[in-house]
This record gives sequence, structure tokens and C-alpha cells, in this order.
Amino acid sequence: MSHKLIQKYNVPGPRYTSYPTVPFWKNPTLNESEWLDTIHLNYRTFASNEISVYVHLPFCESLCTFCGCHKRITKNHTVESPYIDAVIAEWKIYMSKLDFIPVIRELHLGGGTPTFFSPSELQRLVSTLIYLAYVHPSAYEFSFEAHPNNTTDAHLEVLFGLGFKRLSLGIQDYSPTVQQAIHRTQPFENVASVHAKAKEIGYSSISHDLVFGLPKQTVVDVQNTVAKTLLLLPDRISLYSYAHVPWVKGVGQRGYDERDLPQDHEKRELYEVAKSLLEDAGYLEVGMDHFALPHDSLAIAMKNKTLHRNFMGYTTQNTPLMIGLGMSSISDSWFGFAQNEKTVEEYQVRVHRGELPVFRGHILQSEDLVIRCHILDLMCHFETEVKDMLFLEDVKNRLSEMVEDGLVRFEENKLVITEAGIPFVRNACMAFDRDLQGGHKREGMFSKTV
Repeated sequence: MSHKLIQKYNVPGPRYTSYPTVPFWKNPTLNESEWLDTIHLNYRTFASNEISVYVHLPFCESLCTFCGCHKRITKNHTVESPYIDAVIAEWKIYMSKLDFIPVIRELHLGGGTPTFFSPSELQRLVSTLIYLAYVHPSAYEFSFEAHPNNTTDAHLEVLFGLGFKRLSLGIQDYSPTVQQAIHRTQPFENVASVHAKAKEIGYSSISHDLVFGLPKQTVVDVQNTVAKTLLLLPDRISLYSYAHVPWVKGVGQRGYDERDLPQDHEKRELYEVAKSLLEDAGYLEVGMDHFALPHDSLAIAMKNKTLHRNFMGYTTQNTPLMIGLGMSSISDSWFGFAQNEKTVEEYQVRVHRGELPVFRGHILQSEDLVIRCHILDLMCHFETEVKDMLFLEDVKNRLSEMVEDGLVRFEENKLVITEAGIPFVRNACMAFDRDLQGGHKREGMFSKTV
């Protein structure tokens, strides 16, 4: 890839897990009633009670310095039961206020470290969630994130028994030097052991999460990490770009010298090396930063153009409503977003008062909904059709340089990301983003796009 293009387009920009993006949400004091109104509008519009559920489990025993998630570091496991009590209480509030009984198609446990919690607490949580609702007969997208160092056979067996068929193992990089820099040490043997046990139990899709652009990471490190990953042949691989946002995450992402970070073309080379090795092994590139073997549902969804993207990342499920439970979780009713309180204490206080713990959000206007569809199409399918001619001309003007550089092309009223332009898909989305027009500041707000 041209160094010149990377230097030109590697600018701060959103990852577009939503539109509008969180920094531009316009309802900073969204209340429970306003949020529930968008859910009721969703139900009247789509006449569907199918939902996705995300549960944020924020506790970790140690701080990983690459991590941008909302988490709480503690070795005190007495926090488990009160937190699960609060999540269950939040779910019961939703059950009392929805005008339908939800059918769960997708359930994901994220973190933090979900496997910080004991198998018995996770069983109590999940069994209560599904007892109070229905589970769709084809709900095969129950998944959880797992730390290879603390995921036990009991974790795998209990969650499999509750309907979980997918898990994501957080790997990042196998280099001891990189692991020391990011404070995340786990030997390959631990990963192999959990992976093998999950396969033995019957998990149908195992994902390994890798990260490029980490401090002190080299091409050799990436080659070695991919080589070890291919020994296990996970069904999916997430190859995330390290998002360096120390202005958001504070001391955690300042635990190393910033000169240790690969920059611009050096960082992109790490991705291209990994991509080449994965494609040689039979993996298909899915969306912006995922790979899957051809049999996996993510690869099939990409091929069939049914891939979806939300706050959980790329998914095969596109339910009308996504409810986020737990501290800092974000919910999506299509017509609105709502985020929960961002501290464990305030979150627990509010749910035990019988309140939905939302504290901010955004109610989408008609223009937001149109732009959201275009950005979703670009992020998932690398193309979108623009029917509004004035809007199309505006977008063409904003993308003129990307057209000249061979990164996008227009086929009448359809915008197509070229193969060379896939690494710059976020830049193409930015041409649709009204919030970024007019010289709005992006530095100190977003990570770089490439």
C-alpha cells in the first residue's frame, strides 16, 4: 500500500459502530421515558419482538494497557453477586415496561472479563434472563468473551448448556515483549487448552481476537502470532487496530512510551502481513477488521450481504432492538441510542431504585436514519446506493480525491469501495457524516482511521 496514501488518509475518524457517533449525541440528559418511547416506536414500526441482548461484565483482575473498554480492576470477587443482582434487576425493569415479551435471538457477554465471574454466577444471570423472556429456536448466536488464563472447563460447560455456541478468546499478540508492554501475559499453551476443550464440548464458532499496532510490535511478532493462531484454526479471527486514545482512557494507555507505537505505514504493514497469511490459509476478509473460514456464519453473511454492524461489532443478526444491560452498556432501538451509567456504584443505585439507569443518548431524526443506512451499507458491504441527487452530488464532491486516488468509484448513483479502498472505508463514511462537516474538531476525539 502506498505510504503517500496512508499519510494522506490516516486521520482521526470514527469506527462507526453507530451513527451518529457517541461524541455527537444530542440528548445528554436522555431520560427513561424518552428512551422507552423509542422502543415503543420500534415495536409499532417493525411489528417484531425479536431482540439482541448485550451484557457488560466490567471486572478484570489486572489492567491491560491496550484496552479501551469501561472496566473496574479488582481481585475482590465478592463484587460478583451484587453486580449480577443489579443486572437481573435491570432486566426485570425492562420486562415490566415493555409492551411485548421479547424473543432473544442474540446474547453476548462482554467486558471487562466475563470469565472473571464464577460459572455459578454466570449461570444465575443467563438462566434468569432467558426465563423472563423467550429464546428464538434458531438463536445460535449466544457468545461470550473469555480470558484464556481464567476460563475453566466449568465456564465452558455451564455456558454451553445454556445455549452458548460461540466464544471469543482475547489473544492480542504472543510476543513476550509485547505482552509485557500491554500488561497482558498468557502463554500459547493456555489458549490451546481452552480452544481444544471448547471444540470438544461442541462450540461451533471460536474466535481469536488479535490486535495490530501495539507497542513494540514488529512484523516478526505478527508473523509468529498468526502462525500460532493457524495451528488452532479458529473459525473467526478479529484483527483489530489498536486505538490509541489516552485522552479518554487516561493512565492505562500511557503505560509505555508513545515512541514504541508503530506509526502510519509501519502499522499498516502489520495488518497487511497478517491478512496475507490468513488469506493464504483460506480465511476470507469480512468487513473492516474480521476474517472467517468459509463455513462460518460471518463469512456466509458477508457473501449474502446480510452482514450487520452494531455496538457489538459485526454480527449475522439484525434485530430491530438491541438492549444493553450493565454499567456503561449502550442500547439501540434504531430510532434512538441510550447509554447506562458509567460507574458500577451509580448503575447499581439506580436499578435498585427501580429505574432504568440510562443517563445520555440520542434520538435519531429522519436525516440521521438515512445517513445511518448509508454508513451501515459501506461498513458491511462496501457499497451504498444514494437516491437523493443533491445529496449524491455533495458526497461526490467530498469524495473527489478518493475517486482520483482509486479508492472509491461511482456507478451512476451507487458508491462502491474499491479493493484498494477497503482500508480507507472509514474515510469514505466520513463523507456522509454531517457531524464532521464544517471543520468540527476530530483530534482528541477519535483514533486514526488506518
